[in-house]
Amino acid sequence: MAVDDKRRDTAGEPRLEVAEVPRVAGGFAALWSSVKHLQRDSGIPRGGKALLAMNQATGFDCPGCAWPDPDPDSRSRFEFCENGAKAIAEEATSARATPELFERLTVDELRGLSDFELGQLGRLTHPMMLDESRHYRPVAWDAAIAAIAGGLRAAGPARSAFYTSGRTSNEAAFLYQLVGRMFGTNHFPDCSNMCHESSGVALGETIGVGKGTVSLDDFEACDLILIIGQNPGTNHPRMLTTLRAAAKRGATIVSINPLREVGLSRFSHPQHPLDMLAGGVALAKHFVQVQIGGDQALFLGIGKALLERADAGEHVIDGEFVRDRTAGFEAWAEHVRRVPWAQLCAGAGVDEPTIRTIADIYGNSRATIACWAMGLTQHKHAVATIQEIVNVMLLRGNIGRPGAGLCPVRGHSNVQGDRTMGIDHHPKAAFLDALAREFRFEPPRAAGCDTVGSIQAIERGEITALVCLGGNLVSAMSDTDRTARAIERCALTASVATKLNRTHLYPGGRALLLPCLARSEIDHQHGGAQFVTVEDSMSMVHASRGVLQPASDELRSEPAIVAALGDALVDGAVPWRELVDDYDRIREHIAAVVPGCRDFNARVREPGGFRLPSSARDGTFSAVGGRAKFSVAVPPELALPPGRLRMMTIRSHDQFNTTIYGLDDRYRGIRGGRRVVFVHPADLAALGLVERQSVDLVSEWHDGERVAQAFVVVPYELPRGNCATYFPEANALVPLDSVADKSGTPTSKSVVIRLRAR
Repeated sequence: MAVDDKRRDTAGEPRLEVAEVPRVAGGFAALWSSVKHLQRDSGIPRGGKALLAMNQATGFDCPGCAWPDPDPDSRSRFEFCENGAKAIAEEATSARATPELFERLTVDELRGLSDFELGQLGRLTHPMMLDESRHYRPVAWDAAIAAIAGGLRAAGPARSAFYTSGRTSNEAAFLYQLVGRMFGTNHFPDCSNMCHESSGVALGETIGVGKGTVSLDDFEACDLILIIGQNPGTNHPRMLTTLRAAAKRGATIVSINPLREVGLSRFSHPQHPLDMLAGGVALAKHFVQVQIGGDQALFLGIGKALLERADAGEHVIDGEFVRDRTAGFEAWAEHVRRVPWAQLCAGAGVDEPTIRTIADIYGNSRATIACWAMGLTQHKHAVATIQEIVNVMLLRGNIGRPGAGLCPVRGHSNVQGDRTMGIDHHPKAAFLDALAREFRFEPPRAAGCDTVGSIQAIERGEITALVCLGGNLVSAMSDTDRTARAIERCALTASVATKLNRTHLYPGGRALLLPCLARSEIDHQHGGAQFVTVEDSMSMVHASRGVLQPASDELRSEPAIVAALGDALVDGAVPWRELVDDYDRIREHIAAVVPGCRDFNARVREPGGFRLPSSARDGTFSAVGGRAKFSVAVPPELALPPGRLRMMTIRSHDQFNTTIYGLDDRYRGIRGGRRVVFVHPADLAALGLVERQSVDLVSEWHDGERVAQAFVVVPYELPRGNCATYFPEANALVPLDSVADKSGTPTSKSVVIRLRAR
């Protein structure tokens, strides 16, 4: 549970080490890291068995990122990455958080552990209920479900919220939204509200589909890949295999990001010995270190450069596509011509020659894919930024044809599928109509609360019951302290979880923990062994079957837990227990309700599963009247007051979302600690600070200051005026009501702070 004692200072705290940043990602270091985590957590036999089944056609889907699997015929026997190995080692751990642990420690005492230490306690083994002494105590399953149903009834539908994690399967998510809507609420906050909600809103408005438009096959046919606000080497490592193949056949890769990340410099594939001997394969040919929040101005500049070339008579715009398949081009072009270059360069933090160079590369490309992640989605102007990328892609017809398209890379393995299944606080009328026909009830029609809105409603006393299907809401959410205080005000909190996390330590008046099967574990119901399904970043739906024995005989599957709650909470004709006996019965209902899921049970049993339809991917844009839309928006003013920096939160290489696998960040040269802030050396000098100095981070908002204490300053190559630090530690600095326009996503990538010497 403790960090390596050899790396502690005299005060007993972990001693931070700063090493040289490696030149290449992957390689022997990735192999060794994978083995080390398996040895520490799951043991080699159990972890190795799981790894060999992960992302295989007859196995289970990685519980980490949502990067797609290759076709079964071309799939490697070792279809996992270093961080996938860490995820499965964490999930398949031999450690157990038993009732004896909770007998010894109250929730208040458990709060003293770090997120890493909480994870090391191991898997939950029994359903638990908090008692008056602040200890979680074992409780029978029937009593636990009855207590949750009673708490929800006492609160009522309007005062109850159902949170969902992106790890949840399609089957569990569909049942969960059905239970909530039959109960009478649309309060469905979920983790996508905090990550790619901005992508969904931006794409929904412009191309009619809030998802990406590409498949893995398109990466084999493109000649330019733009990686924007994304660090695949840590957040989606299997993507590096796809990028490696593209680079080796001659495609150009451009990285647009404040940090120059090792994972986009060179990649040594651990399964290719020649890569490791040769020092890896070079990936990105160009690194554009845009300032934090400057991507909208950069892409407006790319569009301006192309428009100027077109005005000079060059054929760099696909005139036929723009004329026949888009709307709003003239208004956009007039807007672009009016914006001066000086404003665009200042906004992007990039000089005009560099912008023109990237525009020329794009203008000469035959087929381009634009990829992005949370570096774009967590800004106030996030939706406008993504729509500016859409504008540039529309100029050359790069949506709806082979080798080209838009690729928002989702950060969790089924966050996209959960939305497809109806986890949505603002559901479409057509979905509710289909749900009403299939289950013969009238679902609520008024929009519910998203994640930020739910916390605000809890603060006001308007929501008093919170059920969480997975996730770690307190750590994932902005304004950590405020979020924790709000959740403690609830009359009821209940969490379905595999492991203890910080959310469970801020309980409501009545609090329950319900331990569930992990994705890697065998799910056996009355009808026999079951499988679930998930949807990846590219709209492929496929099966997932666990292979490990469950960590405890007391564990239940997520669908079984949700169905039990439905049986206890909802009066109606739904045969909840029969649905769980055979998950095919759940999928039959999904096929009748969810667009694109006809013949679900037959198609998901085909090798590789099936792809959901998309009018944007087909190039018809029927969901927006047959024409994709150009958007007009003015880039934000990003000038800072003296002595201030703009902070973005990032992941270390030893974490996935709020799960902390260790205290190192190998790709940035950090060992033994997480309370680190990366700052440009010239900014350090200007602020009168020195390397390795201890500082407090102070964010400033209209309602006052927020402070995160005791961070170590590390000089790093990133644009002047910018800094970066890890979440969830820095989430406390993000104001709850600082959100993206239209999408409501927390602005975790754009927080104005100052560094205060300790």
